[in-house]
Amino acid sequence: MDVNGKVAVVTGAASGMGLAMAETFADAGMKVVLADIEEAALKTATARIVDSGHEAIGVRTDVAQLAEIEALAAATLKQFGAVHVLCNNAGVGVGAPVGETSIADWKWTLDIDLWGPIYGVETFLPLIEDQGEGHINSTASMAGLYAGASLGAYNVAKHGVVALMASLERDLRWRDSKVRASVLCPGPINTNIVDSERNREPEDAAQHISSEQGQKFWDFLTRTLANGMDPADVGPMVLDAITEEKFWILTHPEMGEVAINQTRAMLDDQRLTR
Repeated sequence: MDVNGKVAVVTGAASGMGLAMAETFADAGMKVVLADIEEAALKTATARIVDSGHEAIGVRTDVAQLAEIEALAAATLKQFGAVHVLCNNAGVGVGAPVGETSIADWKWTLDIDLWGPIYGVETFLPLIEDQGEGHINSTASMAGLYAGASLGAYNVAKHGVVALMASLERDLRWRDSKVRASVLCPGPINTNIVDSERNREPEDAAQHISSEQGQKFWDFLTRTLANGMDPADVGPMVLDAITEEKFWILTHPEMGEVAINQTRAMLDDQRLTR
């Protein structure tokens, strides 16, 4: 797919991987719509792209709300008249083991990390197909390929995103659509997802169940991500998947061995790997 002159929408675009995607797309000649729930950061990110000589707008969006995704689509069409690429990138995380995860934590995580991409696909797919070609990408995680401890809600959401995008890609092929799909499964990236509760309603966040296991894991994750890959390196990977029609995007291919080993164990002795 030739992206020059095309229109891209990126959620979670005010920082991290989303901003990297938006800047990469703009540098490739695309018009970009940045969406994020953090209005001040969104304005700063949008201005950064516009000041670099590119066409971009920012639309404050809560991806957990279907009406706001629909409003995002309407704003995109009003400004640019078309949409060719959607990146469902907004996401949050909670560190807690299954059995010690509050229902509020489950709902908050799944509403954003899984329902957000579902709303995005169902809203934007018809608009993208109207253009005759295009691409939808969603950000999952290595947690979408391997369900580790202390991330139950996140694991469930990200496995769902992988299934959503694989289902979409096969459905598109079945009907000979020119639209393609891909899924981004990042390993450790230096983003602020560990601080994602900054955007959560206080009364909802107050229902979080704190546990020793969950807190130890979250502290470990915080240190790991602080030393992770620069999110700026992720944008070109996503652009490459769009232009070359690739489905899987693994920022750390070596971590794919974890998923392979899990499958081998399933076939060999039907036991779950550690």
